[in-house]
Parts: sequence; structure tokens; C-alpha cells
Amino acid sequence: MQYQSAEIRQKFLDFFKSKNHAVIPSASVVPENDPTVLFNTAWMQPLVPYLMGEKHPSGDKLTSSQKCIRTGDIEEVGDNSHLTFFEMLWNWSLWDYFKKESIAYSYEFLTSKDWLNLDPKKIAVTVFEGDDDAPRDEESADLWNNVWMPRERISYLDKNENWWAAWSTGPCGPDSEIFYWVGESEFPPVWSNVETDEDNWMEIWNNVFMEFNRLEDGSLEKLPNKNVDTGMGLERIVATLNWEKTVYNTDIFSEILDSIVANILVSYNDETMKAIRVIADHSRTATVMISDWVLPSNVDQGYVLRRLIRIAVRKAYSLDFKWEFLYKIAEVVIEKLWVAYPHMIDKKDEIISEIQKEEKQFWETLEKGMKEFDKLVKWFKIAFERTGKKIDTIAWNKAFKLYDTFGFPLEMTVELAEERGLKVDEEWFKEAEKKHQELSRAWAEQKFKWGLADDWEETTALHSATHLMLAWLNEVLWGWINQKGSNITAERLRFDFNFDRKVVREELDKIEEYVNDAILKWCEVELINMDKNEAKESWVRWSFWEKYPDIVKVYTFKDSENNVYSKELCWGPHVENTKTMGRFKIKKEEASSRWVRRIKAVLIKD
Repeated sequence: MQYQSAEIRQKFLDFFKSKNHAVIPSASVVPENDPTVLFNTAWMQPLVPYLMGEKHPSGDKLTSSQKCIRTGDIEEVGDNSHLTFFEMLWNWSLWDYFKKESIAYSYEFLTSKDWLNLDPKKIAVTVFEGDDDAPRDEESADLWNNVWMPRERISYLDKNENWWAAWSTGPCGPDSEIFYWVGESEFPPVWSNVETDEDNWMEIWNNVFMEFNRLEDGSLEKLPNKNVDTGMGLERIVATLNWEKTVYNTDIFSEILDSIVANILVSYNDETMKAIRVIADHSRTATVMISDWVLPSNVDQGYVLRRLIRIAVRKAYSLDFKWEFLYKIAEVVIEKLWVAYPHMIDKKDEIISEIQKEEKQFWETLEKGMKEFDKLVKWFKIAFERTGKKIDTIAWNKAFKLYDTFGFPLEMTVELAEERGLKVDEEWFKEAEKKHQELSRAWAEQKFKWGLADDWEETTALHSATHLMLAWLNEVLWGWINQKGSNITAERLRFDFNFDRKVVREELDKIEEYVNDAILKWCEVELINMDKNEAKESWVRWSFWEKYPDIVKVYTFKDSENNVYSKELCWGPHVENTKTMGRFKIKKEEASSRWVRRIKAVLIKD
């Protein structure tokens, strides 16, 4: 039996729906109002605010398939396991059920004939072994043993393996990971478990039990309300269930690979395999990014998108293909994913257009850049022949010219250099890049802090300011202005919106005046839950409509005379009253990307 990705995704959601979980849509791959990370890299990120006391409009039991992006191991893409985009199947209990139900649900979904129908003899688990800080998780071990799991299949591992924490303080607790047998034999030996036979067991699911709160002094206290969240990687479970060593051999990638081979006219073999896999992965990720409003640029998420497209083009170039084709692969990706993420089909034309524009622009400079690079390498050889002194490092200014003139990211120059046994002076290159204010934050996700835990008050006030600003942007600019991106720190807000020209100072002054008027009126911020379609019919403002569940949060800013200043869909958080915010000041307005403008603003406490 061949397991199909769409089937597994739907089975997971249907199973938890049958257990009274609300199925909610995936959040965007771009986190909302979190400046510490470029992308959502894990299933739990979009719901972190609900660990901090907020009530989710869809209830206390949730499930979804969450889109995630990780680029920290981008150089490894093309091997059997690394991807930049993946889907995480998850379910969450917010102060409802705990370990007993979670473990029973996991076991039922995996082994029941109505669901995945896996043989229990091929399943093993791990639990927290305990230390001086927290006790051994015998409760989880006993619960696994009660549902069937023999003791020899239960491994006790330390805090590095079986403990989860969001921050250095706050909610945390043990987790229990579920593994599937992938060894050569049909069944694992009696003595085999994750601790004794690690290489033959593949992790497929993680159940996190948040039952403790870590205090400032490092000690733990029991939480009065406990949470459960679990995560199962779709790509990994599909490959594992089909006994494949790589996800590229499953239906997730089969049609994408076929389309690449057909379009660039090469065979899929040992020599071309890695390049074709990279093209497949990067095309898939780029398509998803654009569907979630990311556009190519030289900073932040847009830089990562641009880099992925250019690497894919470069890989095609290395296979002697020199024409635009990635936009055709995007069509295949959309066809594969739109049923799970319907907004992708609505944005199909825009996705294809953006990829084609970026691809065309890069093709126009790639050959010139390659000639420049080859000329550079040729001079190295000539210098060696003349002087006998071997030069093996490309100077930073040469690398920067390739970047500034021909659009070669540093990573591409480094890759080309390594292929020819050369190095690049990266340190000085990066210094030059800083001076040009184009140093990418592509690796900012390594600094992820799980939400707005730091400087909560300041970031919350600035978030509220964006709502007031957006309301009056529409009045001043006479149009349906929508958010295209937001980045908020404790010091400032940065807000991207659709518009086709510069917003002049006179218009910005009017927007400032409106926001400050709302602040001075001490507007109350009211939260109500509404049916999404009812909200839409009521002319509630929204951005990224597709990311919201059926029941939505609507925040209304109104003064003591019930004059409404803003009414908008949002996840929150917001101030309770605008009197705490300070004076609003727009510092800068500029272009962000094609047809997208950017405002930077601050709140000044007089």
C-alpha cells in the first residue's frame, strides 16, 4: 500500500475533528509581529500567545496543518532529509485534556484500522528520565504501557531529548516522542529500542506536556492549567510509512521532479539528482512564500525568497539549461497544495508572475556574472603561471562586485569558488554589505524567542498603533489598503501596505493626526468573537483573510461617545485603552517592493 500525502494530512485532521478538536487554517509562513524570526519554523509558533493566557476563538482543542520554513541548513538541501519548506500536523489542548488522552489519541491514530493501521510491534517511545530539576515521567511511561507498549520499547532520555521550553522562564515540561521501525528486518529485535538501537528508529511524532512554570530563580512550579501540543512532520511520516529513505521518492515531490526533468531536458540520475532536488525544494518553498505575501527584495523574507529562486536558476544553469522555467514548476506546486491551502489557487497568477519576473531578471545578469567569475578565475591561473605564487582567495571587493553588479549572493560566489578549489574573503565582504545597508537577516530565525515575551508593553502598544494607522491610510489614500507585512520591535513599527506611489508628507501628517486623536480620546479596545463570514459581511477590515479560522477575533477601537476609530480582524495582543500608548510619529515612508510601500513609525512617551 502506498501512502499519499493528502490522504495522511486529511486523516490526521479528520481524526482530531472526531475527538472534538476545531480544525483551523494554517497561519502564514511569516510570523505576525515577531521581529526575532523571519519565518514560522515550528508548529507551535503561531499559537504561542495562547500559552500566555489569551483565549482562542475556536476553543480549547485545536488541530491544523501548519506551513513551516527553515533555512538554517540550506546547504544540505538535496540530500535525503533536508527541506526548506515542510508541513507540520499538530493538535493542541489548551487547559483541557492532558497526558492520558494525548497518549491514547496518538496510539489510536497510529494503530487503529480506521486510521493509519500501523503494527504496534514497530512502534517505540521515549519519555523524560528525570533529574534534580524535575521528576522522572513515570506517568507517561505507565500510560504508554497501559495502551499496549511493552516496557522494553520505552526509553528514558535526558532533558536534551525529552524536555520542551519556550523561553528561559515560563511554561515548560517533559515530552514523549514516538518512533517507527525502519531497520532492515521486518520487525525490531526484542532488545531494540530508541536508546539501544538509535539508527533503526525514526521519530514520527512528539507530544509535549507543559505542566511546569520556570521562575526567574530557575526553579519550577506546577502550572494550574496544563497544555498539550503535538507535532508530526507530514513529509517525514509519508516517507517513513512508505519505507522510503527520502521524501523525494514520495508523491510529495514526484510530480514536481517529473516537471523539472521535462522542462530542463535532463535525466534524473546520480550526477544530476542533487541539483534537481534543490530546484524542486526551492521552487516549492518560493511558491509557498509568495502565496503568503512575500515578494523578492534585498532584505528580510524577500531576500530569502530571492536567494532561493536564484539558487534554483543557478542549479539549472549548471545543468546547461539557460531559459526561464521555474514559473512552470510553480504551477505544479500550486496544483499539489491548493486543496490544503485554498488561497494558493486564488493567488496563482500573482505567484507565477512574480517568479517569472524574478527569474527573467536574474537570467539577464547570470551569464554576464558567470563570464566575470570565469575571467577572475582565469587571472588567478595567469598570475600563478607568471609568479609561481598560488592565489586561492577571492578578494572581498571582487565578490562584492559580483553581488552588487550581477546579483550574485555571497553564498553563490562561495559555492562557485569551492567548486574550483577557491575561498572568498567573506569577513570584509560582509563589512562592505553592512555599509550598503543590505546585510540580510536570513539567519535571524536562529535567534527565535517564541513570541513577544520581551518588552511586551511597548510592542503591544505599537501593534495597536498599526491598526489605527491602517484605518486612516484607507481614508487618506482613498482605497482598499491592506497589510502586506509587519515587523514590530520595542522601539518602532514597520508596516508594509499595497499602494502604487509615494505617500507625501501632507498625507502622512493627516494619518498622524488621526492616530493621535484616537490616543488622546482614550479609546477603549473591545474584543469580540465573530463568525468569519458575518465579520466579512459587516465590513470588518481584514488583511490575509485566508489565515483566520471560522470564528475570528475582532478588535474595535472606540471612544466614550462610541465613535469607532478602527475595527479589524486580528490575533492580538492589544492595549486595553489607548491612553497608555504615547504620541504617534511617522519617521519614514519608502518603497518596499513592487506596488508595496513601507512606513516606519514610533510612539514617543512625552
